Amino acid sequence: MANEDKNSSAESLRLDKWVWAARFFKTRQLAIEAITAGHVDVNGERAKPAKTIRIGDELTLRRPPYATELVVMGICEKRVSAPLARELYDEKPDSIAARQVLQAELRDMPPPLFKGRPTKQDRRALERLRQSMTHTFSDED
Repeated sequence: MANEDKNSSAESLRLDKWVWAARFFKTRQLAIEAITAGHVDVNGERAKPAKTIRIGDELTLRRPPYATELVVMGICEKRVSAPLARELYDEKPDSIAARQVLQAELRDMPPPLFKGRPTKQDRRALERLRQSMTHTFSDED
């Protein structure tokens, strides 16, 4: 009986532990928060952090702007190096293609007007622009 428990624990693992060990999240707490928020599905259904996953389960991870669909290929309780973690799952070809299309679209977008928070000078320029636009529209009436 003890042998069966060891085998079953080696073949299954908590979802939050697995996504952390597979390096999708930096900490287990971040993994738990993402799963609780509904960003991770197991076999097409919303899951809880304690959901037991097994080899062959299909996961969908949504980390905006990307959604990754993968199949669990291995179980590991410990966080391992990135090349070893990559062997724990197999990403579906449709997911890879969709991610590449989205990356190309994002790359082709124009750069943002402001990088980060606007400076005082930027805020004053925006305020002058808003005032000139309101004067222009009020003069037409």
